[in-house]
Amino acid sequence: MAIEIRVPEVGESVQEAVLAEWFVKDGDAVEKDQALFLLETDKVTLEVPAEGAGVVRLTASAGENVQVGQVVGTIESGEVAKGEEERKEGKSAEKEGKKEEKEGKTEDEEGRRREVGSRAEAVSEEAPAREEEAGSAGEASPEGREEQQLTPSVKRLVAEKGLDPGEIPATGPGGRLTRNDVLLYLEERGGNRAKERTPGEESPPEGDAPPKGAPAAPDTGEGTTRKRLSPIRRRIAERLLEAKRSTAMLTTFNEADLGAVMELRRKYKSPFTVKHGVGLGITSFFVMAAAQALRAFPQVNAFIEGDEIVYHDYVHMGIAIGAERGLVVPVIRHAQRLGAAAIEKAIAEFADKVRENKLELSDLEGGTFTITNGGVFGSLLSTPILNPPQSAILGLHKVEQRPVAVEGEVVVRPMMYLALSYDHRIIDGRDAVQFLVRIKELIEAPERLWLEV
Repeated sequence: MAIEIRVPEVGESVQEAVLAEWFVKDGDAVEKDQALFLLETDKVTLEVPAEGAGVVRLTASAGENVQVGQVVGTIESGEVAKGEEERKEGKSAEKEGKKEEKEGKTEDEEGRRREVGSRAEAVSEEAPAREEEAGSAGEASPEGREEQQLTPSVKRLVAEKGLDPGEIPATGPGGRLTRNDVLLYLEERGGNRAKERTPGEESPPEGDAPPKGAPAAPDTGEGTTRKRLSPIRRRIAERLLEAKRSTAMLTTFNEADLGAVMELRRKYKSPFTVKHGVGLGITSFFVMAAAQALRAFPQVNAFIEGDEIVYHDYVHMGIAIGAERGLVVPVIRHAQRLGAAAIEKAIAEFADKVRENKLELSDLEGGTFTITNGGVFGSLLSTPILNPPQSAILGLHKVEQRPVAVEGEVVVRPMMYLALSYDHRIIDGRDAVQFLVRIKELIEAPERLWLEV
């Protein structure tokens, strides 16, 4: 019975995707729920698992554009995996090799016994003459080694690898060429670098290869590589250009003293982790602060649709996460209802999904406001770009110890620059500045987050 491997539906607006990578090869055995391939759309990248166990037969190649519902392969449950067959063949070959090696050792022992017999005869009165004869016969020259009697295993190996026995140093009794001599010669030559050819086939002319020890062609560093934009990268480009073209974007800045937040984390990080099973980061404080500030400034949480302003009574907080294949913004729904533990768990879950390519389209939909933290990459200051149709985005940055004036004295404090980019069509400069000041006040006195003052 064959199970069809189909491109799954990932959302109503997605009809085409790219089969970015196969995790299995044609003929491989797979288990149920094992990841088969990586599907890349203009919004998400996800791994598609096997719906049953069996042997896969691939009908689409990596890098192809595929349609939702398209069959890209099958899983046949009644076949033996190619990998299993190869393992069995490998075991048989290994047994055959051991048998041939054993035969070679037996023949080598026979050669040693004959050599001992020759030495015993050398004790007789005619020893000098016989020693000379034995010496001339025992030291087989390279030219004469091809004519000497080779063991079956050595003869077969030399023929398979297309080698000249006269070129291989022999260490066996009486100058005999052993299987180990051939294997050592191949290893020193780089294994399969010697061209395998059938007996009697001529070697390629020496002019076809560069002379031994010749310097490689210099790397000028002027080469180019072309790579097609992935769907998610194309989508990012489209949305960024859309934000530039369709909004009157402006950025306002402020800075916040994170000393109180850092002290809270220092005191309660360990018990917080023990109780909730997740670390206490900085982002959760800003999510709670932004949720409160958005209630005070609802226009920052609103959209423009045509000639209307759409206000939201809820806060669906987007958290920008930099993934290997591009930036994604999963959404924490109803962030205004959540505490630090629930927010940290949601962020950790999204990070795991992004890392494991299990993010779903529903995780990205419906955001009303976004927070992006370039500080995790070392950014000191930036101007984040809006995430349409949202009207504002808060940019966090690196926490840096800087001298600041506090009550007339210069002290060193952990400071962070904050940036709010906003659509000036719907948000006035005064509202944007006051919104950012409200964020600053809540972060510098985090107890107000729970007291809601």
